[in-house]
Amino acid sequence: MSDRLCTVLLYSDDPKVRDRMRLAVGTRPAPGLEIEFVEASDYAACVRLVDDYEIDLLLLDGEATPGGGIGIARQIKDDRDDAPPTCVVIARAADRWLAAYAEVDATLTYPLDPVTAGTTVAELLRRTPAAA
Repeated sequence: MSDRLCTVLLYSDDPKVRDRMRLAVGTRPAPGLEIEFVEASDYAACVRLVDDYEIDLLLLDGEATPGGGIGIARQIKDDRDDAPPTCVVIARAADRWLAAYAEVDATLTYPLDPVTAGTTVAELLRRTPAAA
């Protein structure tokens, strides 16, 4: 049986943060799943990638500026009926209430733990049916 190939969009204005997110999740977070990453460094690029490609999961930096991941998650959820699942990386656990308001599917906290990040991403991807 072959692995399911999933596309994860990494969003952060900081390339170092995108690198840390990619490394924490890895390209094979669980048996049967393989991840291909695409990256966006600003709001416009993030929305363009969601519009133009089959994105299976958004992994967004909640601390990015000027557009934070929580705001982008909310905007995409409001604008699209077929919004992909979202996971936002936040600096303060207390920001989970704001992520819940934005209808984020999961949160991770800095510093990223590779086991938790991989498990969380794998669970979100498994909840989403594979594209036909």
